[in-house]
Amino acid sequence: MNQVTDTLHAHNPLLQVWDANFGLPPFNQIHPAHFIPAFDQAFPQHLAEINSIASLDEPPSFNNTLAEFDSSGRLLERITLLFHNLTASETSDDLRAVQLEMAPRLAAHESTVFMHAELFARIDSLYQRRTELGLAADQLRLLERVHLDFVRAGARLRDHERVRYVEIMSGLASLCTRFSQNILAEEAAYTLPLNGEADLAGLPPFVRDAARSAAQQRGLGPDASVITLSPSLAEPFLTFSDRRDLREALWRARTGRGANAGAHDNRPVIAQIVALRQEQAALHGFNTYADYELVDRMAGQTASVLNLLQQTWEPAKAHAEVDRQALTNMARSLGQPTPIAAWDWRYLAQKVRAQRFDLDDAELKPYFSLDAMIAAMFDCAGRLFGLHFVERKDMALHHADARLWEVRGEDGALVGLFIGDNFARSTKRSGAWMSVFRSQSGHEGGTLPIVINNNNFAKASPTLLSFDDVRTLFHEFGHGLHGLLSNVRYERLAGTQVLRDFVELPSQLFENWALEPQVLQRHARHVETGEPMPAALLEKLKRSRQFDQAWATIQYTGPALIDMALHALPNGTPVDMAAFEAEQARRLGIPQDIGQRHYLSHFQHLFASAGYAAGYYVYMWAEVLEADGFEAFTEAGDAFDAATAQRLLRTIYSSGNTQNPADAYRAFRGRDPRVEPMLHKRGLLAKAAA
Repeated sequence: MNQVTDTLHAHNPLLQVWDANFGLPPFNQIHPAHFIPAFDQAFPQHLAEINSIASLDEPPSFNNTLAEFDSSGRLLERITLLFHNLTASETSDDLRAVQLEMAPRLAAHESTVFMHAELFARIDSLYQRRTELGLAADQLRLLERVHLDFVRAGARLRDHERVRYVEIMSGLASLCTRFSQNILAEEAAYTLPLNGEADLAGLPPFVRDAARSAAQQRGLGPDASVITLSPSLAEPFLTFSDRRDLREALWRARTGRGANAGAHDNRPVIAQIVALRQEQAALHGFNTYADYELVDRMAGQTASVLNLLQQTWEPAKAHAEVDRQALTNMARSLGQPTPIAAWDWRYLAQKVRAQRFDLDDAELKPYFSLDAMIAAMFDCAGRLFGLHFVERKDMALHHADARLWEVRGEDGALVGLFIGDNFARSTKRSGAWMSVFRSQSGHEGGTLPIVINNNNFAKASPTLLSFDDVRTLFHEFGHGLHGLLSNVRYERLAGTQVLRDFVELPSQLFENWALEPQVLQRHARHVETGEPMPAALLEKLKRSRQFDQAWATIQYTGPALIDMALHALPNGTPVDMAAFEAEQARRLGIPQDIGQRHYLSHFQHLFASAGYAAGYYVYMWAEVLEADGFEAFTEAGDAFDAATAQRLLRTIYSSGNTQNPADAYRAFRGRDPRVEPMLHKRGLLAKAAA
């Protein structure tokens, strides 16, 4: 061991006990160079723990095998969660280099653990006798979930298959990392400069302020203005800019991410990912990768997914024809070219919305300051679940923009820590997501969750949100509550570690409270006057919510259908990504003037990891549950009905993965969900019935 390595081991904060600040990572002490030495120590430590469990002389029992396995790898888990959070929220050239090196090593270590023959033999022995062991419900669930984890990770493969499987998983980890880094590089490099008043035409003050702020963040000077690819800046520009040529330039830049020839071209990366996933599925004995993934989903099979998506697809296209005519008429009245194009739709829809509902998004924004909406979501969590949020400004975080709150229950006891990181920057991946630095569990007397929400709002002073931004804020906080309110014994079953088409239920359900009149009356106050949102304006907002839902449905459902088509290809099918996507768009009849929310070349849900592969449908699956579930509060006559909220807390938000999700939903609702509330919410029920 050389002197540099010895120093990193001796003084590496990643290897120390984090006993200050409730176990929060010591962010101000951590550097990229610390990670590889820390992983080098954590890997063998974890394997030693695994070998110890596997080599026990005593016959396998739940406590000496499953419980011990669930509590193993604490050091590695802590370092890995921190590493993944930093590479997503606040990366750097040095951290990206470490990420590229560690991605295949992390995957290989996981394969080593889940292909450990002696350990799996003990787990499998318990699984085969599971009905005879007298296990509690959560213990049985843990045994079933861990056993499935091992099987899906290749524990039953033969020797030569195991070798190839490790190669596949390591290769996929490297490719998915490269995919993510390519997107981040293209997003960070792009700006659309706005030079003079002509380029600013049509933009309301909040967009102009955000464009100036984006320029300042990039060191372009106090008088510069730029539009970035961050949705919270790009989408308002596409909505309000009178400059059709600039809208087109921005639209093409957004849709073309990852599809540009050169170092960051994701098309060959995706082809390799798909080929390896097909081989992975074949090794497990499945005909397609979709078949492999859906084994562990509520949907169960491709037909169930397609049945759900098709219930909205054709009705949405039919309704879009009506909307298109209204937008075309608006374009003609404005002297704009027809037929309309994809970079016109948001702009013209805003004009029609303003005319039809006497509602302008620019009129709404002053009532939706970020600080006020954070207070609103905390208020809802308090009224529903008895939580209180106390901001702490004395703890170092990963970035100056991030904020931290202690989360306390009605009795004042600490529930967890919540971090909000809400602003876009070039060192942060796009989108919005929830993650944890530590999961809740019953280990060592109980571990407190440390939860983080990431958004990518355009930073300004003050930061004003669209209502879609407000929904995103509430959505991610719904995930956050799922992590914070978790109350289970075993970490593998904690918080959001549920089936992928169930994990979006707590988040999408919480969005409903963002539109509750009593919430908006209290918190949606004009940023300058402090006056509450007028009741008439709120009513306009509510009446306009179904407008343009056909466009939103097509934008989402098209990519969901393409995802399923891609991952349902027979194993061994080579794919030209551009040709495949074009053919699917033609086959489905995706309108060119609407397009897709995600194109394959930048579809991070599918290719940044396997999390949503053959699974982008899950948002609509969860929307069925959410729309039906919120009706329980409607039926109770109060959006904050205490009995309904307590039932929701007990069955959904705090129970993690301790039971089958279909059973969890029935325990909350008293029956299976109905699809009609979702179709009604999207304004598609009549069309669907026809």
